[in-house]
Amino acid sequence: MPGKTENDAQDRDSNPWAGMTAAEWEALDEVSRNLMQASLKSQKLMSEAMQKALEGEAVLPKADPFNAAPEFGEVWNHIVHQPELMMQAQADLMKGYLDLWSNTTKRFMAGEDDGGGAPVIEPEKGDKRWKSEDWSTNPVFNAIKQSYLLNQHFLVGLVRNVEGVDERTRRKVEFLTRQMTDALSPTNFALTNPDVLRETMVSRGENLTRGLQNLMNDLEAGHGRLALRQTDTAGFEVGKDLATAPGQVIFQNDVMELIQYAPATETVKQRPLLIAPPWINKFYIMDLREKNSMIRWLTEQGFTVFLISWVNPGPELKDKTFSDYMHEGLFAALHAIEAATGETSVNAVGYCVGGTLLASALAWLEAEGQADRIASATFFAAQTDFEQAGDLLLFIDEYWLKEIERIMDAQGGVLDGRSMADTFNLLRSNDLIWSFVVNNYLLGRQPQAFDLLYWNSDQTRMPKALHLWYLDNLYRNNRLSRGELELDGHTLDLGAVKTPVYMQASREDHIAPYPSVYRGAKRFGGPVRFLLAGSGHIAGVINHPAAGKYQHWTNDKLPKTVEAWIKGAKEHPGSWWADWRDWLYERSGDDVPARTPGDGKLKPICPAPGRNVLVRSDTPQKTEA
Repeated sequence: MPGKTENDAQDRDSNPWAGMTAAEWEALDEVSRNLMQASLKSQKLMSEAMQKALEGEAVLPKADPFNAAPEFGEVWNHIVHQPELMMQAQADLMKGYLDLWSNTTKRFMAGEDDGGGAPVIEPEKGDKRWKSEDWSTNPVFNAIKQSYLLNQHFLVGLVRNVEGVDERTRRKVEFLTRQMTDALSPTNFALTNPDVLRETMVSRGENLTRGLQNLMNDLEAGHGRLALRQTDTAGFEVGKDLATAPGQVIFQNDVMELIQYAPATETVKQRPLLIAPPWINKFYIMDLREKNSMIRWLTEQGFTVFLISWVNPGPELKDKTFSDYMHEGLFAALHAIEAATGETSVNAVGYCVGGTLLASALAWLEAEGQADRIASATFFAAQTDFEQAGDLLLFIDEYWLKEIERIMDAQGGVLDGRSMADTFNLLRSNDLIWSFVVNNYLLGRQPQAFDLLYWNSDQTRMPKALHLWYLDNLYRNNRLSRGELELDGHTLDLGAVKTPVYMQASREDHIAPYPSVYRGAKRFGGPVRFLLAGSGHIAGVINHPAAGKYQHWTNDKLPKTVEAWIKGAKEHPGSWWADWRDWLYERSGDDVPARTPGDGKLKPICPAPGRNVLVRSDTPQKTEA
């Protein structure tokens, strides 16, 4: 083929298609075919999604499920009547844009390698959206990133600094404003994400076709509702790859199975250890893999470990209450442990809402004169005071309670597991929602196999009666902390509880913030050891010593405020488990011969991890007639 001439270049400047090689035409044709295929798939996708919604397979939320419109109106009404706030915010925004324009112009004139001065605005610490080098080295994408951050800072700042609005309303609107601006991030769109553009060019558009197929698969898996995959669900099997600590189910009833784990030492501590995990997730976060299993570690330390595996309830259990979970869960476990070991008291552990249940049980047993049934109580990331319960608290009002009741009624009287998972994912939407939207749908990739995210996607349902009661009495009205909670004939008083307490919180916990956990620690009437761990709601708790990760802080005193506690705290590297173990040893009695499941009055029913944990929530529940 003859070489290209100057005329060819001039022709191509006026006509971009002139002078294209056969290979370039072939590539363009393939891109066109892939984009056309993607377009056709998207039409089919929308049609099927609409059809399933019309057929009622998916429970559709209201247009404004959080009743946010009136609150946005109130906040913005105050903003427009505060001209100094608006003028200062606009001046800061304009200055930011002028500086950005100046820096970007310098970079274009000097070349991409020139820094063009310091960035006008930097992403917040921990914001992983901008990890691609193009967001910093390419002047176009760098300008797109910084202009987006300036706009987000402008909008969020207006809401954050407005005066005259009650704090709850302001925080709710700020949270939703951040959610909306996060959704509009340039990282979430194909034409403004350099990684997606590069993948589109390399794969000739196949990534978009694959991404739409992934989207179709996720909508089909969700029966008309998007079931965003965070991990390769085929990569793990509970009982084979996860939850493999040896043991036996020795007791079961409507709401739980009780697992007794096999000993790992020749002698064990006399007093058994009972763990009550949250019922909003499955228990095997505490027994993910052999290398990070808390269950295995506890048995290796010489404890006889019992664990409650909550049922994954269907509509037949919709009327189960908080009281039922206390009596048929915790108290039934105490009776079963006595039958299995002969021991009348245990060291109890409550994780998240399991801890709230444990605290309520302590107060109820105190009122009944049976406080000695639980010799000590440990709380992992558990709240007993909900005054500062984080962003979740912003949405628990009468309007939302009615909406969640409507949704549960449509689902047969249970809250579908995906609903609660979506709520928690929303609290960290960039990491747990939008990163997977980009990976799965724009880059057209499959999510990787990751044990923690597999567990996170293996949700459980919740009974209507239990969930509504919990949200109303604890989150909305904070009755447990205030001493106003009525439960089975007693008004619960945490101040009357003299049981020794070990209270763990995590510094970056977005579900049970450590200031909220600390407020709860101050409510108990007995000795309390408060410990602050590094990381968040999961990794802050499940941090095996062998990993050598994070850090923790201790303070033998319990001053009035958490700020004072932190000021007097001492930092230690690594896991906090050894500190807790030593605390437990002091309350666990002498060494006795190891106990094997089935040695006592209760015989094994089935091997651990039991049957409850294997029941998935993927299949829609049949509603009652």
